Amino acid sequence: MRALLQRVSRAEVRVSGERVGAIGRGLLVLLGVAPGDDEATADSLARRIVELRIHEDAVGRTNLALGDVGGSVLAVSQFTLYADLRRGRRPGFVGAAAPAHAERLYRRFCDALEATGTRVERGRFGAAMEVELVNDGPFTIWLDSADR
Repeated sequence: MRALLQRVSRAEVRVSGERVGAIGRGLLVLLGVAPGDDEATADSLARRIVELRIHEDAVGRTNLALGDVGGSVLAVSQFTLYADLRRGRRPGFVGAAAPAHAERLYRRFCDALEATGTRVERGRFGAAMEVELVNDGPFTIWLDSADR
């Protein structure tokens, strides 16, 4: 799994002009799923994200985790995180999981986040979405479960 995390002061996602998810302080997580990913990968990545100390404490150090600041997560499926640009100018997406597999693990990831007590808002899997955010910092982190 690949996740692009953006620390935000607010974020929302819309489908056909309708807001389907919104958060205040927390993380926008763009999530991509690979064919070999499984439930354990989703659970581990969710736990890792919740435990990351990437929020500022009273003296401005990135010393606090999501729960320490009462933060939420807006999780948006994003198969394009597996874009392959090594050949030509049109990206290929053979590294992304098939939709049924990806949706199942996206839902598992969100459920694993919620199981930690984190408030989770979701995009709509497979829909054309508009994502709006205010990046706090800016602070953006790339996580790839294959790098562990």
